[in-house]
Amino acid sequence: MSDADVTEDPGRHAGPRVVAVGGGHGLAATLRAVRGYAGTITAVVSVADDGGSTGRLRAAGDRPAPGDLRKCLVALAGGDSPLLRAMEHRFDAGELDGHAFGNLLIAALEDSEGDLVAALDEAGRLLETVGRVLPTTTSPVQLRAVVGSGAEVRGQVAVARQPDLDLVTVDPPDPPACPAALDAISAADQVVLGPGSLYTSVLAATAVPGIAEGLADTSAQLVYVCNLRPQASETAGYGVAEHLAALERHGIRPSVVVYDPQTIGEPERPVDVELCPAPLCGPGEGAHRPDLLGPVLAGLAGAADWRAP
Repeated sequence: MSDADVTEDPGRHAGPRVVAVGGGHGLAATLRAVRGYAGTITAVVSVADDGGSTGRLRAAGDRPAPGDLRKCLVALAGGDSPLLRAMEHRFDAGELDGHAFGNLLIAALEDSEGDLVAALDEAGRLLETVGRVLPTTTSPVQLRAVVGSGAEVRGQVAVARQPDLDLVTVDPPDPPACPAALDAISAADQVVLGPGSLYTSVLAATAVPGIAEGLADTSAQLVYVCNLRPQASETAGYGVAEHLAALERHGIRPSVVVYDPQTIGEPERPVDVELCPAPLCGPGEGAHRPDLLGPVLAGLAGAADWRAP
């Protein structure tokens, strides 16, 4: 399936070209927000996860992680269908206990098509997605982290439990970046990083060297959406300034940072970046609301308006 074959939201052809980079539930929330104003949408997704159903599939065969790819396909699906509902179905008995059907579908399509990008494009066709979902790399990779003491931690699940994180990389250290992902980043009007786990979703995606280089070279507006609150272990004690410092240690320099001052507070020290404070969730809520994040991102992109998908 080519870019021209990707379904677009009606009336959004004139909107900006938006690329969202990261992983997990946070990237899915961004994609739902972006659907309200973008002309074209591309998700560039980390494939370093090694937990749950994804981890079992990776252990059974050397493949990139499908779990976050599945979440993004669901976020961009066009309308409702039995297949869409089945994508998030988890089996609860037998050898398939704990497996998400969508993970199995992506793995099966990858095997039958012989290529992960072709598999995701075919899954997108079946789900009538309003954008394209691409991996950061089609090679299997493992996340590695160095902590403040200099010790090394391996595996995304282990990294997420580790405090005092300093740098994350992937092993092997030089996997080829997905060419279509690099093309999308190069052609984008706006690139959105996050929200999501800083080290194990956002920086796990940019740990593929070609992706980081593409972000450094793009002329697109680079927006970082900060988490609502510090995350146990991984970003304990982090505010906006600490998030920015971590990004800069990895060579990522956003042009705008979006954050909710009611949850994460104001930066405790001066930062050399445009700040965009805005309410991003309702009282007591623990996740970004697409209907609040979407208009903020649309305004930064210069889009005329935002409408609920």
